[in-house]
Amino acid sequence: MRGKHRLGPMSRLISVLTREGIPYGVIGVGLIVVDWATFVGLSWLGVPVAFANVFGRVFGALLGFWLNGRYTFARAGRRPLGRRQFMRYCAVWLASTVVSTLAVAAIASHQWLWLAWLAKPAIDATLAGLGFLASKYWIYR
Repeated sequence: MRGKHRLGPMSRLISVLTREGIPYGVIGVGLIVVDWATFVGLSWLGVPVAFANVFGRVFGALLGFWLNGRYTFARAGRRPLGRRQFMRYCAVWLASTVVSTLAVAAIASHQWLWLAWLAKPAIDATLAGLGFLASKYWIYR
């Protein structure tokens, strides 16, 4: 059969990962660096770990919502970012921030602030993977 070639499931997955996963990953790495640097800087200055973590995540989240909505998940014909997407983003962000904060605070509570500094990027990268799925299938729909 000649003519239109339909993509199989694996080809569609690769296409989605290329079109959305790569920009999400690039933006995400930048946001993790900003979040981590804010967390390390504030906690090094003596700000309690939980507050430093939340502040770093707020700073990255505002930038992340806009960048991913504008570039990663933007589609022709879709409405611009609005209240609905922002509220969904906030719900996912709040859940991931609770998990991240509890994890780094638990590590730091054993007098291992340096280990919390090292663990934070891995914790947040794991949460970012879950955030990609939430963004693709719920937040930016």
